[in-house]
Amino acid sequence: MWAKWQQFLWQWRGVWITAPSVAILIILVRFLGWLQPWEWAVYDQYMRLRPQNEPDDRIAIVGINEADIQAVGSAIIADEVYAELIEKLAAMEPKAIGLDIYRDQPVEPGHEALTSVFESTPNLVGIEKVVGDRDRDTIPGPPALTATGQVAANDVIPDADNTVRRAFLSLTRRDDSTVPSLGMYLAALYLSDLGIQLQADPETGLWQLGETVFQDFKADDGAYIRADDGGYQQILNYRGKARQFETVSLMDVLRDRVGDDWGRDRIILIGMVGESSNDFFSTPYSSTLLSTPEPMAGVELHANITSHILSTVIDNRPFIRSWPEPIEGLWILVWSSTGAIFAWRLRYVKKEKVVLVKQVGYFFGMVGLLIGSTYGAFSLGWWLPVVPPILAMSGSAIAIVTYIARTASDLRKTFGRYLTDEVVANLLEHPEGLKMGGERRTITILTSDLRGFTALSERLSPEEVVKILNFYLGKMADVITQYQGTIDEFMGDGILVLFGAPTGRPDDADRAIACAIAMQQAMTAVNETMQAWDLPDLEMGIGINTGDVVVGNIGSEKRTKYGVVGSQVNLTYRIESYTTGGQILISEKTLNTAQIDLKINGQKSVSPKGVKEPITIYDIGGVGAPYHLNLIKEEEQFFPIAKPILLQYAILDGKDINSLQVFGHLVQLSQHGGQIVIDDEKQSPPPPLANIKLNFEDWTTPDLESEDVYAKVLEQEANPQEFYIKFTSKPPSIDKKLTEIYKTLPRDRP
Repeated sequence: MWAKWQQFLWQWRGVWITAPSVAILIILVRFLGWLQPWEWAVYDQYMRLRPQNEPDDRIAIVGINEADIQAVGSAIIADEVYAELIEKLAAMEPKAIGLDIYRDQPVEPGHEALTSVFESTPNLVGIEKVVGDRDRDTIPGPPALTATGQVAANDVIPDADNTVRRAFLSLTRRDDSTVPSLGMYLAALYLSDLGIQLQADPETGLWQLGETVFQDFKADDGAYIRADDGGYQQILNYRGKARQFETVSLMDVLRDRVGDDWGRDRIILIGMVGESSNDFFSTPYSSTLLSTPEPMAGVELHANITSHILSTVIDNRPFIRSWPEPIEGLWILVWSSTGAIFAWRLRYVKKEKVVLVKQVGYFFGMVGLLIGSTYGAFSLGWWLPVVPPILAMSGSAIAIVTYIARTASDLRKTFGRYLTDEVVANLLEHPEGLKMGGERRTITILTSDLRGFTALSERLSPEEVVKILNFYLGKMADVITQYQGTIDEFMGDGILVLFGAPTGRPDDADRAIACAIAMQQAMTAVNETMQAWDLPDLEMGIGINTGDVVVGNIGSEKRTKYGVVGSQVNLTYRIESYTTGGQILISEKTLNTAQIDLKINGQKSVSPKGVKEPITIYDIGGVGAPYHLNLIKEEEQFFPIAKPILLQYAILDGKDINSLQVFGHLVQLSQHGGQIVIDDEKQSPPPPLANIKLNFEDWTTPDLESEDVYAKVLEQEANPQEFYIKFTSKPPSIDKKLTEIYKTLPRDRP
């Protein structure tokens, strides 16, 4: 066991070394902050690509624009104007009013009236500037509102690129007292009317509204590296781009151009929206590749903060969260490993162009998966690293490709000739096994194929398909080995077996026929297991042919395969294609070569594609001494259906479906087949042994209307415009329906 682990570790040494090395390098670069601008750019793009949110009608804005300033006649609006505005808004009975205008000094006329309004409006919140900057120091709130505690901070915290992605929930004044942000204060007033009170979590000290605890931003959350996390911050989950909230002008309110109940039960913010106010900020929505930057007014920024809080508490809208640093490091390592693994798996591809195309295809596919998964996570409120994983994945792939390019020549020369072919492994034990080329030899070729397995595999998971194939091929391989056949290839559910190569024997044809019967008998045990797995039975067709082929080492010094070449191989596949499930068909040459007694159920003349003259093939039912094997053939009994089932069919030509669709009715049904009557008298029945695709038109439920059924036309005699079929592939829903109908049919034949 340890030896196997050592071998595995050595074979994948490139991944074990490259993936963690590149991941550590990328994490170090990220720690230095060099990737932060790129990660912010991706964050902003994801924010813009999100589905547009519905406007938050709980919040409205009275925006003071340039026209309002012209109407008032002064850039600095007097207190009497604000007094009148607030009185009109208060009369509408809003939940809260936020005045996003500094009013620490009187602006006559009307200061006394404004002070009176301040004192008589309990749901009014003024603003103060808590954090000083280079341009100005802190600005206190209106004295009348400060005295009653009706002030909040309107500070904004832009990132290094002057884009606002975070919001304050509260700040600490210089005297160590705490003041909530304007958005938090307004949201708390709104929620208090709903019985939801703002309180501190007793264990963590974090603010809590109802069941919602507001986590505070840390310096290295998301893509941030050593950011300023002072105050109580959160990453702001914007409602959308600018002008997402209903906005009316100052004059609209003062001149009664809005309804008396326009502001009822809403949060109303008052603030500047005119360009001359210089109160605008860049947000993730401000700029795109194809448009000029569109900043957001400060009052709308505070409306977004208010909506962020309300939506989280009431609507269960998620916060924007991020993983802890160790988990993000593991995430980067996973994608670094992904790039290394895909590059390492291609290390034995011989053609450089193929390597390049596959590498590029894999890379862009994995980048698409990474972007898709992280965007999906972002839609659910999780900000996951995007740029570092892409760099780690591409860095690992480049490192692996560079390593392979330096060592590929030696690896190919040493290991690239014979790989996993068992026949080649046996031949290598003899000196002549190393020789390239082949020899002409008469051998018997057997090929088998499962009926309808492709359609079945499309409805199963890859793991289930592999499980079935491994079991089925294992059973068949045991039988083939017993009869000394050489398995040349497993081709999905198909098997190519040689009798007479690499070692010829006089009874090659005899053993091939006996092996085929034993394989069909082994299908009973296979299907018992399929039933135990709650899966449909499998049916296998086998074709056998004897002829001259070239056998030997085919390929080049870099890659060699022991195999057979010749038209007789293709003819064997053609013969097998005429079989139905459970049937064995052999060529006339095989019949004449066989030295044992054969039971022949019938013979037919066919014209395979690529063969100039018709050939005769024989249906095998058993063999005599020394094998004494027989196939049990159940006679199909067809019973009339009370109500014929409308269908349409098309003939299959190889893998292609004929464009001509013919309508008919299924009039009789057997356990495995049925009889079809063609509706159009001008259409002739399909030729015997033809493969057709059926669709039942009478069954129009969503589960059945698009299901395809495959069948083979039988040689059974029928009236004109009629023919018999044997189903080769039925979806479970169709099979269940037909079985139910078959069980209800009267068993008295007419």
